[in-house]
Amino acid sequence: MERSFAEEVKRLSLGANEEFHGEGILAVTKALLQSGVSYIGGYQGAPVSHLIDVLGDARELLDELGIYFENSASEAGAAAMLGASINYPVRGAVTWKSTVGTNVASDALSNLASAGVQGGALVILGEDYGEGSSIIQERTHAFAMKSQMWLLDPRPNLGSIVDAVEHGFELSEASQTPVMLQLRIRACHVHGSFVCKDNRAPAISTREAIAQPRFDFANINLPPSIYAQERMKIESRWPAALAYIRDARLNERFDGDCADVGLVLPGGLYNGTLRALQQLGLADAFGNSRIPLQVLNVVYPMVPDELIDFCRGKRAVLMVEEGQPNYMEDALHAMLRKAGCDTRLHGKDIFPMAGEYTGEVLVRGLAEFIRQARPEALGDQGAVRVADSAAPLAALKPRAVEALGEPVPSRPPGFCIGCPERPVFAAIKLMQKELGSVHVSADIGCHTFGTLPPFNTGSTVLGYGLGLASSSGIAPLMGNRVVSIMGDGGFWHNGFTSGVVNAVYNGQDSVLVILKNGYTSATGTQAIPSSPTQPAARPLTLDIEAALKGVGVGWVRKVRSYSVAEMRDTLQEAMTTEEGGLKVIIADGECQLERQRRIKPVTAAKLKRGERVVRTRFGIDDDVCTGDHSCIRLSGCPSLTIKPNPSALRTDPVATVNQGCVGCGLCGENAHAAILCPSFYKAEIVQNAGTWERLLHRLRSGVIGLMAGKARDRAEALAA
Repeated sequence: MERSFAEEVKRLSLGANEEFHGEGILAVTKALLQSGVSYIGGYQGAPVSHLIDVLGDARELLDELGIYFENSASEAGAAAMLGASINYPVRGAVTWKSTVGTNVASDALSNLASAGVQGGALVILGEDYGEGSSIIQERTHAFAMKSQMWLLDPRPNLGSIVDAVEHGFELSEASQTPVMLQLRIRACHVHGSFVCKDNRAPAISTREAIAQPRFDFANINLPPSIYAQERMKIESRWPAALAYIRDARLNERFDGDCADVGLVLPGGLYNGTLRALQQLGLADAFGNSRIPLQVLNVVYPMVPDELIDFCRGKRAVLMVEEGQPNYMEDALHAMLRKAGCDTRLHGKDIFPMAGEYTGEVLVRGLAEFIRQARPEALGDQGAVRVADSAAPLAALKPRAVEALGEPVPSRPPGFCIGCPERPVFAAIKLMQKELGSVHVSADIGCHTFGTLPPFNTGSTVLGYGLGLASSSGIAPLMGNRVVSIMGDGGFWHNGFTSGVVNAVYNGQDSVLVILKNGYTSATGTQAIPSSPTQPAARPLTLDIEAALKGVGVGWVRKVRSYSVAEMRDTLQEAMTTEEGGLKVIIADGECQLERQRRIKPVTAAKLKRGERVVRTRFGIDDDVCTGDHSCIRLSGCPSLTIKPNPSALRTDPVATVNQGCVGCGLCGENAHAAILCPSFYKAEIVQNAGTWERLLHRLRSGVIGLMAGKARDRAEALAA
């Protein structure tokens, strides 16, 4: 995994009245243990990937409490675990990245929401809507409304997050409905403290098993049960949820002296909103706002009487709702009008319809709301002062452009230095140079970066593990075979059944490249079924090649990822062979980041013991480099850059290898495969060298120095 949480895991054993200090995700884990949860599952995905990592590192503690933990093969598998809570009073929690993970889990979740639960069922969602997101810009809110699952969005501080977890289980059991807990990216990574409770061993656990299985047709999603389930959602579950939210005071109200205006906002936007108010002189550093705030830690369902009571008597209220559509604004508008409340409601008429509500957006929006709704509340010059407070932010970007002389170019994401997937895309480019343009169906994972420069390879990205499936419609319509890309994480997640089995069953004649780096690397190198053994996650290593042959794939080739020439030749063979059916190339190369994490402590230990260590690096001969930079255009390695030409007779900058090089050898492999200039050289750096190596080094240095001196003398003589 990306890092070990062994030290942080020790805090999970803290008892009642002890103070916990740490990160939001760790607080979630501690809250689960305090809530008497019986089972936990999930699938990695930012920003909640390390919740899986923490649970893996805490397996000993989980075993001690009798809690079952599973690193699920997909979000669908994790969601289906919650079926344990339908018939039995056991609490369960699952986690994944939303919204894409929720899309995968939707079948199980819809059925779960219909059947209802006895034990509390909590879905912890990592929400990263906005500028820092790597996914489609959708919101979880729509799914919550569709299936009538309650959605929590707590204030981003550890106390509120812990309360949300504990109340989430209580709310689920009180309303017999699964609950979704939305953790925004800043909530996941916020640091703080809270007072702990003792961890609770669940009444039903791996240590205290269920004695007798239970069956109730009322919980089966078939007619006539489904009609009764639908009525229960409206007649009993919904009112029970509203009652619990109201009685437990899950939502919060903060009063201010500007009592005739107000803000309604989800808990997740509380910190940003309060900071914006502070920038405008409407709040202090301690969180005291002059504008009354109604903070919705439960964003679905919304409690009508709470909101109507807050809005009544106010001339205007602003709904701070990030993203589109404006579900919450429309719902609040309907509540107010049905209640005959004439409070003017603002929202998307002031704030942008789409996009993240950054600090700048919040300051501008709140300033405009005050200008329209109540400028006199701040004194005679109040509106002017508020506008002036917002102005500096708007001026920063033009001033930066002016100072730099030109806009800063966007820096797209890319492969890490030494990534084993980069040479595969270099080989695809070389293959296309020989055979012509080829349609490539891309997939989700690190290899998605292959769609960006310098490779620009991949026409579609439709879902995790769906690279091959997304080619099935276009493949019969192309004049040549198509190529699909899939990672080993995507293969086990969805690609094996939806892609490989589908292609074999339908006789698809195409080429699949599986990038086998050993992990789900894009989310932090978590274990997958084919990973090398990791004690924390305890996976059983499965074989991709055996799985392929087991479903009838006859043409399978395994190629070392860094062997660019061999990979190019194998791709050409797959594209031109007369053999029909699916042809699979397994590109085998360990994730370089994980490799570096694995070997660095080993190397450090060897050096400490005084043992010999050899590091490989590559360089470029300045005198040989022509300055055409084809090596950079073909590989895009971040360790390849340019520097001024040392020759006074040449003006083109030469390529150079910086200190980030990890010695993967791709540059040399590319130079060989593409018949580029022979300017690359390989160097071995020896630490703790032996006596013979030191003597040989001195001899070589002496000879090179002597020859260099003679050459210099000849040059000086000619110059004279």
